Amino acid sequence: MKLSQFNFELPQDRIAQNPPRWRDECKLMVLHKEDGSIEHRQFKDIIDYFGKGDIFVLNDTKVFPARLYGKKEKTGADIMVFLLRELNREQRLWDVIVDPARKIRIGNKLYFGDDESLVAEVIDNTTSRGRTLRFLYDGPYEEFKQALFALGETPLPQWVKAKPEPEDAEN
Repeated sequence: MKLSQFNFELPQDRIAQNPPRWRDECKLMVLHKEDGSIEHRQFKDIIDYFGKGDIFVLNDTKVFPARLYGKKEKTGADIMVFLLRELNREQRLWDVIVDPARKIRIGNKLYFGDDESLVAEVIDNTTSRGRTLRFLYDGPYEEFKQALFALGETPLPQWVKAKPEPEDAEN
């Protein structure tokens, strides 16, 4: 199976820019496997499709403020860092994607925040746009994580034009 098989044209006016006030009112598309028909409902109607013995698995993962904007040391060039995963809590190592990647090399320091209070050093290249960062922070871990997430923003898909709102981080 190829990724190209999943391409389809989605009209811009059909892309929600903000979630509904009540999340159970989100759209639910039901594909009936018996005849291939499609039905449009609301998520709160999902219970109508369960029978005795069915199991519902809930993914309760949370989105965290993973997108950081900062500056490169010396040149002051704008950079975007997308936090992928924490590699080492004690050393404050993170696997990230950087943009523009061609300008970010091992040994570069990156500064985040209006006052450039959070600093990271690039310690490894992982993929073409991937890097390993070591955040240089002397305080306790929880304080570091709070500072890191306070500077980040909730990543939204590129087709959503709305800016992230504080409540986006809560969902």
